[in-house]
Amino acid sequence: MEERFWHKNYDPGVPHTINFPKIGAHEILTMTAYGCPNKVATSFYGTDTTFLELRRMSFRMANALKNAGVKKGDRIGLHLPNCPQYIIAYYAVLSLGAIVVNLNPMYTPDELKALCSNTGVSTLISFDMVLPLIREVIKEVDVERIIITKVTDFINGMPQSTPEEIGLEKGWLHFSQFLASCTDITPNRVEIDGEDPALIQFTGGTTGIPKGAVLTHNNLIAACYTLKEWCAPAWDLLPPDKRFTLSILPFFHVYGDVVAMNMSVMTAATQIVVPRFDIDEVMGIIGFMQEPMFWPAVPTMISALVNHPKAKDLELDRRFTFLNSGGAPISANLFTKGQDMGISMSEGWGMSETTSCGIGSPVQGKKKLGSVGIPISNMDIKLIDPEDGVTEVARGQKGELLVKGPLVMQGYWDNPEETAGQLKDGWLFTGDVAIQDEDGYIYIVDRTKDMIIAGGYNIYPREIDEVLATHPKVAEVVTVGIPDEYRGETVKAFVVAKPGQTITEEEIIAFSKEKLAPYKRPKSVEFRQELPKSAVGKLLRKVLRAEDEAKRNK
Repeated sequence: MEERFWHKNYDPGVPHTINFPKIGAHEILTMTAYGCPNKVATSFYGTDTTFLELRRMSFRMANALKNAGVKKGDRIGLHLPNCPQYIIAYYAVLSLGAIVVNLNPMYTPDELKALCSNTGVSTLISFDMVLPLIREVIKEVDVERIIITKVTDFINGMPQSTPEEIGLEKGWLHFSQFLASCTDITPNRVEIDGEDPALIQFTGGTTGIPKGAVLTHNNLIAACYTLKEWCAPAWDLLPPDKRFTLSILPFFHVYGDVVAMNMSVMTAATQIVVPRFDIDEVMGIIGFMQEPMFWPAVPTMISALVNHPKAKDLELDRRFTFLNSGGAPISANLFTKGQDMGISMSEGWGMSETTSCGIGSPVQGKKKLGSVGIPISNMDIKLIDPEDGVTEVARGQKGELLVKGPLVMQGYWDNPEETAGQLKDGWLFTGDVAIQDEDGYIYIVDRTKDMIIAGGYNIYPREIDEVLATHPKVAEVVTVGIPDEYRGETVKAFVVAKPGQTITEEEIIAFSKEKLAPYKRPKSVEFRQELPKSAVGKLLRKVLRAEDEAKRNK
């Protein structure tokens, strides 16, 4: 890539371009296990696993899966919270040339059925707490193998579960017993091309059904090496034995998958693996740790941290190598509050379609309040007129953000129409409206799409509309994202009741609890006699959002 004017703002030593190795994404675990075999890779409620142990378990799981019939190209659903089992299975699947399908444990049965069916999941690796959901799914979706774990099985001192105790159906496999059944740690020598799919990461879709962004081995390797170089000004100050990551971001989310998990493996950082975000538990971990940690987080987590009653007593200025905000815009007030407490703050931008990365603030260099930073190594951007989709706008002018480079996805799984609509000549049309200043810094100012980002989760409102519209008392419904100090945005529903029907906010919210994952449910409902529409009858979501904003700003 030719020199770009924003390169002048890179930290010293960060390369403008990187020549990535042509290897499978699972090889990053192998490389780190060779270099730091006895370094702790994961710490899970006091149970430590070294990189060598993690590599060996990953190889054993890969061989067990191969013996069970898993082959290159198969789609393997990982339906787990953060735990060592996820990491073991993830690298095992990649080493076979099979494809990881990231599945959110909070999906409802209908959502999980649709995504397993869409991707043709042949093996589903899940956990005991969602067994009723799995039983619902397999009634309608043919899954060859079900592998179930109990999360606490990988905590030393906890009783080991059995298939009978968990209540596994006949033919289902118990994760720990399945792993123990294979002692073969011979590496798989499946031929993997860099353009082979490695990961299907779901994101919003115009139909309301999430689209599966296909990320290749090249995408994941590019992300790992780019992050390693971009963050080197901070990491290089620490020897490998002093590197730690607070891995709370869910691994099923692209941000947690790439920036927390893969980045930690790449840099030999010990992951403090946490299955769920509980601020009191997190404060306890922070207080216990003697070494500073890298914490990739979303604004809701950062807000809970800096506003916690114990925050001032914890000396946060010595707790973090740096704290990166992503997944949703962070408010200037929250960013400044973190800095005022002495925290090394950073912000970045990425999407599922860009392997979670693309734009970032220099770790040591200039940061601009409200900006997500500058394009990172090997990435190019341009801003085009949203009206014609072609003309580049001048610096300081609003335009749709287009990105290009080795982090951009291969396409959407089994969805050529959506792929063609968003990928043109290698340029990804992001749907974000941004401004680039004279130094190359990017400011995200709007979205051309109607995506709601709540707590780091991407939510497509049409999906919620379609669910709420099935309520027998609802005539019309439109959902929008409204600002929320804690979650970034939250979902609000505007509802018109059917003639002669009376409906309450409580009824709508209760109905949504049966049909939608928690983060998609409306938190407030406003009833209208009618909803604004265009001349052709299209419901005007933006008008409702603007009206709500005007009401709140009075």
